[in-house]
Amino acid sequence: MSGPVRTAWATLAADEEQFRPLYARVLGLRFVNPGGVLCFLFFEGTVALAALLALAELVSWWAVVVLPAVVAVMVKLNDMVAAVVVRSAALVPEQERDRFRRQMEPAVGRARVDWITHSVTGIVVSAEPAERRTAPDAPKPDRPA
Repeated sequence: MSGPVRTAWATLAADEEQFRPLYARVLGLRFVNPGGVLCFLFFEGTVALAALLALAELVSWWAVVVLPAVVAVMVKLNDMVAAVVVRSAALVPEQERDRFRRQMEPAVGRARVDWITHSVTGIVVSAEPAERRTAPDAPKPDRPA
């Protein structure tokens, strides 16, 4: 098997695929790519945890089989959710992505300020003239506009 392995989002060479952890290959993970330590914790760690819980008589010995299976199901479910998210993101039209990028970029420009006055709490800046302000007891500007 020397050809590339095709996934939904990337092409992995067969050499790279064989170096993936056995846990990831057995589950057929395509979008979640756990490393060796994480795969060790997912499988051997849950077996050890279930064995300790069974030795402490907190759970039945069935937990040694059930807990790693439940963790494997959750990892596979997470991979399937990641696949759905990647597919739905690919369906967003380019114009929507551009519009979103424009909305998220900071707006740089100049704002016209009609008056600036110093108050006890700090500097109060308003873009509307003093006559249109709603607070009747607001201080008058030092300089006319």
